[in-house]
Amino acid sequence: MSGGIDRRSFLKTASVAIGAGVVVAKSTTALGAVVTGNVKSVAGLKVAPIDIVRVGMIGVGARGPGHMNTYLHLDGCEVRAICDTHEPSALKAQSRVVKAGQPKPEIYTKGDYDYRRMLERDDIDIVVIATPWRWHVPMAVDAMNAGKHAFVEVPAAVTVEGCWKLVDTAEKTQMHCMMLENCCYGRDELMALNMARLGIFGDLTYGEGGYIHNLRSQMRDLTHGCGFWRTGYHERRNGNLYPTHGLGPIAQYMSINRGDRFDYMTSTSSPALGRAEFAAKTWPADHPRNKAEYTCGDMNVSLIKTVKRRLITVKHDTTTPRPYDRVNLIAGTKGTFRGYPSRVSIEGRGGHVWQDINKCRADFEHPLWTRMGEEATKAGGHGGMDFLMNWRLIYCLRNGEPLDQDVYDAASWSVIGPLSDVSVANRSNSVDIPDFTRGNWKTTKPLDIIT
Repeated sequence: MSGGIDRRSFLKTASVAIGAGVVVAKSTTALGAVVTGNVKSVAGLKVAPIDIVRVGMIGVGARGPGHMNTYLHLDGCEVRAICDTHEPSALKAQSRVVKAGQPKPEIYTKGDYDYRRMLERDDIDIVVIATPWRWHVPMAVDAMNAGKHAFVEVPAAVTVEGCWKLVDTAEKTQMHCMMLENCCYGRDELMALNMARLGIFGDLTYGEGGYIHNLRSQMRDLTHGCGFWRTGYHERRNGNLYPTHGLGPIAQYMSINRGDRFDYMTSTSSPALGRAEFAAKTWPADHPRNKAEYTCGDMNVSLIKTVKRRLITVKHDTTTPRPYDRVNLIAGTKGTFRGYPSRVSIEGRGGHVWQDINKCRADFEHPLWTRMGEEATKAGGHGGMDFLMNWRLIYCLRNGEPLDQDVYDAASWSVIGPLSDVSVANRSNSVDIPDFTRGNWKTTKPLDIIT
């Protein structure tokens, strides 16, 4: 290590900084998971039906407006309050609500913690959190403690301790805490899930997901916007910064936390070269972007083993100039599904030759997409997945049904990020993955194929 820091000292510091050392990761009680006889699981949590779902928005600059626009067009949903530290964004969102024909919502713009004043309202049922990552846990925890269901953008947490805080609070309050992992609602992801449940792939053995998305241009955000705060993670961490888009669908195919769970993982990173090169080409030598040290490898590859010995590969690269790709591969003893472009190879249906996915839709389209796909596509939002996710969560709340994702999914999928940092720093040695369900994964039923 540079600067005269020896390896042992570095690992100790890294463990404290991200809240999860190799040893600490094995000790869930050290991270807030105090198991007592009073702990009540929220797997399959149902709450009383909410006739009109009243929404409070925190963060309406990037992802927030897309969510809000969907809520404004859904029956039985009202946006009551908006919070954002950037007042122009809050005012713009407020005007959109009025334009949609709803009463003018109150806005909260008086600093980082003004959201807590919004949480004091008694006319909000759910809080939608679309803020920089470091705020996800405190805002979701505060929302649940205030009696509101929390819906938080990805990743739900960036430390192991933060993951446990979400789980502990959801169990204590018996409130929903769902990560808004929209990729689970893509047409092809839903179809692959349906095929897995139908046994088309046989016994599942391997999955692969990723987030390959060239985002170097976000480094131009110097005072506001995603790149303003997101670039800093490439300076402070070295691992998989954004695991859930690729991992979430694979976890659902494999019924993770519902019959199987993540057991341990290992992670390796390439050199970190691309962002420094981009900075050198874009700004003068004395610019802050050129003075920064980018430590996060351009490509990170993490391997996860499950209790049932399945293998999952998760990739992360937001630096290299290459086409967008979430991989989305699921393989079993009878067949394989592979995304980008989507195709299948199924025993007895073409042998070793890839088949165009469209030739299989008539047989395996997910019932939810059959029902809502046309409306979702028209509404837009990453091909309709954003709309379908938000439609589905509002539907579940209005009908008192369990959500498709719960706090255990949020924690299990998100924790791969900080644990990958630990593994990379420790010569890619394996790291145990906490059982956030406290053993309930053994009896929780798989996700239903909803209609």
